Amino acid sequence: MAGAIGLAAPAVFAEDKSDWPDSFSVGTASQGGTYFVYGAGWANMVSEALGIPGGTEVTGGPVQNAALVQTGELDMAMVTMGPAFDAINGESALAPGLKHDKIRAIFPMYKTGFHAVTLAGSGISSFADIPDGTVVGVGPAGGTPGTYWPRILEGMGKNVEFRNGGAADLAGQLQDGLIDVYTWAGGLPYPAFSQLDAQTDVTYFGFTPEEQGEVVATQPVATFTIPAGTYPSLEDDQLSVSMWNFAIAHADVPESLVYEVVKTVMTSNPQMLEIHKAAAETLPENFDKNTFIPWHPGAVRWFEENGFDIPDELKG
Repeated sequence: MAGAIGLAAPAVFAEDKSDWPDSFSVGTASQGGTYFVYGAGWANMVSEALGIPGGTEVTGGPVQNAALVQTGELDMAMVTMGPAFDAINGESALAPGLKHDKIRAIFPMYKTGFHAVTLAGSGISSFADIPDGTVVGVGPAGGTPGTYWPRILEGMGKNVEFRNGGAADLAGQLQDGLIDVYTWAGGLPYPAFSQLDAQTDVTYFGFTPEEQGEVVATQPVATFTIPAGTYPSLEDDQLSVSMWNFAIAHADVPESLVYEVVKTVMTSNPQMLEIHKAAAETLPENFDKNTFIPWHPGAVRWFEENGFDIPDELKG
């Protein structure tokens, strides 16, 4: 659960740190997923740069992260835009009717790609091959894959059994024959898929153009392609869909602390790439992928000081 992740010698900042908390917390997701690796990485980097202890918390993913930031149980977290949109509009699966009016965007992360894998001997190489009764691992109930893969597969007319679980847990279940198909969504490459690729023979499969079009028409996603070579045994591009991710903070986190967090992450892309390849998209110019989450004042200040105009209606 919560874990301390570093404290470096304090640096000297022009910012007034008198209202900073003694430490900060960041919500990630299950072990074996991209959020877990990426979140621990940037939280540790911020902790070392700012001289303030930071901790990450393993959670169910974006749905739970939004709720925990809303209630103040977490200072910061990471969300995909679909669950964030639902949360802001009071349609969170965990807190239906509660409009999450305390969450604030702080920086863009990367696109979450949706992908599926099975064992090479399963006889499944496409969504059309999935028979009735197939057991499909879809991730934690509060995460992006656990929320959207059931909607996608049901929309495709699939009569299957959904199995929730963490990324590493579902990888083990696939190898042990407890699930037939493992679907996930995250920044590429997924650590758990990379582990499977190294340990056993697997088959990855994506959408047909028609399936992709239907999913885009019915879910809050965009067209996307999983590039060949993302995993050693993935030899061809595969059609997929994607959803953007943003880091968020509670509205009451001090403005000067958020400013320094954003500054650290947005000016350290080489270090971020060492954490995870998905950070190739963790760039200031991608701020415009957020069209509805109010921005934290500390983030607004950093982006506008660096030539990026935040729309007035999104200034939190």
